[in-house]
Amino acid sequence: MVKYFFLLCVLLSVSPLLATAEDLSASYLQELLEIANKKKLHQHRYWHLLLHYRKNFLGGFTSEVDDPEFFLSAEGKNSPKAELVATLEKNFSDELVGRSQQVAQCAFIARFHWLRHQLQIDKTRLHIQHCERFEHWLNELNPASITLIFPSAFMNNPVSMFGHSFLRIDQRGQTEHTRILAYTVNYAANVPPNAGIEFAFNGIFGGYNGFFSTIPYYVKVQEYRDIENRDIWEYRLNFSTEQIHQMLMHTWEMGNAYFDYYFFKENCAYHILSLLEIANPRLHLTDKFHFWTIPADTIRLLFQNDGLIADMSYRPAGSTKLKRKRAAVRRTDQSFLDQLTTDPSLAHQTDFLQLPQARQIFLLDLASDYFRYKSRMDKTLAEQYKIDNKSILLSRSKIQVPSSPFSITPFTLSPEQGHETARMGVGTGWRNDEIFEQISVRAAYHDLLDPSPGYTPDSQIELGTLTLRHYHRRNQFRIEQLTVVNVLSLSPIDSWFHGPSWKVQFGMNTIKTRSCDLCSNGHFNVGVGGALETHLIQREVFFLMGETDANVSGAYDENHRVGGGLSGGVVANLTNKWKWQASVGYLGYLFGDRSDDVNISVGQRWTFAKNFAFRTTYTHHDRDNEILAVIHGYF
Repeated sequence: MVKYFFLLCVLLSVSPLLATAEDLSASYLQELLEIANKKKLHQHRYWHLLLHYRKNFLGGFTSEVDDPEFFLSAEGKNSPKAELVATLEKNFSDELVGRSQQVAQCAFIARFHWLRHQLQIDKTRLHIQHCERFEHWLNELNPASITLIFPSAFMNNPVSMFGHSFLRIDQRGQTEHTRILAYTVNYAANVPPNAGIEFAFNGIFGGYNGFFSTIPYYVKVQEYRDIENRDIWEYRLNFSTEQIHQMLMHTWEMGNAYFDYYFFKENCAYHILSLLEIANPRLHLTDKFHFWTIPADTIRLLFQNDGLIADMSYRPAGSTKLKRKRAAVRRTDQSFLDQLTTDPSLAHQTDFLQLPQARQIFLLDLASDYFRYKSRMDKTLAEQYKIDNKSILLSRSKIQVPSSPFSITPFTLSPEQGHETARMGVGTGWRNDEIFEQISVRAAYHDLLDPSPGYTPDSQIELGTLTLRHYHRRNQFRIEQLTVVNVLSLSPIDSWFHGPSWKVQFGMNTIKTRSCDLCSNGHFNVGVGGALETHLIQREVFFLMGETDANVSGAYDENHRVGGGLSGGVVANLTNKWKWQASVGYLGYLFGDRSDDVNISVGQRWTFAKNFAFRTTYTHHDRDNEILAVIHGYF
């Protein structure tokens, strides 16, 4: 009984102190809220950046973050003020919040850091939490600088057709050789395995959640450079230590958030730019992208901000490295290389051993590169390629001389040196004895006759092209062409590389038939085949494809026709500024309107400035002939 009486006395004596402490916290919170309201911090650009708020068309704000765990107020997604009030309130609490289940000061550390600075928070009146998990993470990153990484376009994956962007956190004391061990900040959609046809729908309309993650750089290099054979461009950014710290604090709190992933707009490039704005709020980067965000455009935008890019470096793809080194092999040594990659035991034969030592080293190194490349690309024969590579490495180990450095030159310029991705064209032409004028606009991105620098060679991606025409004789304005998607990838085949070439096209154009002069025609075309590279003039790529074609129009019997056939042609670089393309094909239609079509196309492009080019084309379809001259401007 005495024990319980003593405990009651203690509680009665302490409770006034506890009440006083709670009253003091509530009083200080109210004081901070009044200061925040007076300073209108909820209207501050940095607060909007931290919460990813965007102005609504009809007024108000909405956060691009779609994870409810990211907001401390039930109204936080649409109310910057309510979220600021809730954040201040939670900073006085030990309640665990967010997906990471930490106290608010640590879960949303960038918010607290900014509010503490803006409000000059007194640490004697608000207990400052020790964020051990964040400090451990930050120490593991050991940041010294930030580098933006751009792997070039990869045509065999829809998500990567325009390239990719992510950040590398460069560590203190690292060298060129140890940089690959640094961590990265990556944003990507969480896509289930074997997504199938739903992948395209969900990727376009926000059906997947997108998350930030930190992954070792060597994992990304292996994925992009070694497996997908994509050149990698690295841009070190000119940020101060404080700016880097600000960005990483926000990166940490983004672990409590996901976004609806939109392939064309809110993609990797867009959200990486949002992190750079946190580092330096004077950068207005995401504001430039209203309808779509193409990674190459974001690189060009960074260069428009003077002093933001500190330096640039290049990591060649495995295939680029092989092609450049093979091109450097002497003609007299080509037979040795062919034999080494067929039978590694050649390295022990007298003829090979009589070669100068430097040439032996180069050929053995190249053969090893070849076997390692093939073991990654061809899983069915991977083990045999690894055995062959061990044999080559054993022969190489007997020559106790280091390999000479070999500089790899990319096959195209870095992405920021390419033309802008939107295009407008103004031209005139002749079609079946009638003169016309036309104007065309393309949303994105690049076709085979566009200026090549800065883009993946032998590839074409066109989205959202609209062409309007005025025909003189009939004094008629009409939509001449609407291209929804037009993608083509040519992969030249040789003894080392065997990738397929393919194409897909979907849209609307205008046709002439026996029964209709100018009729609208919906069309869908897919093809697959092969390509061959030559150097008869400068560089040429010949291609041949089998294709399937479907059309819908009132000009046809039964309003449609479906068939297939062959097409072939050549794309030729005559000079650095002058390029030609020619193709011919035959399509026979067996379903619907039973007809056939011989199509011929010849075009040339002359580039007279980075973002201006002149193009002429001749096309023939059945009874339809056309000549067009157009000036293109890229913007």
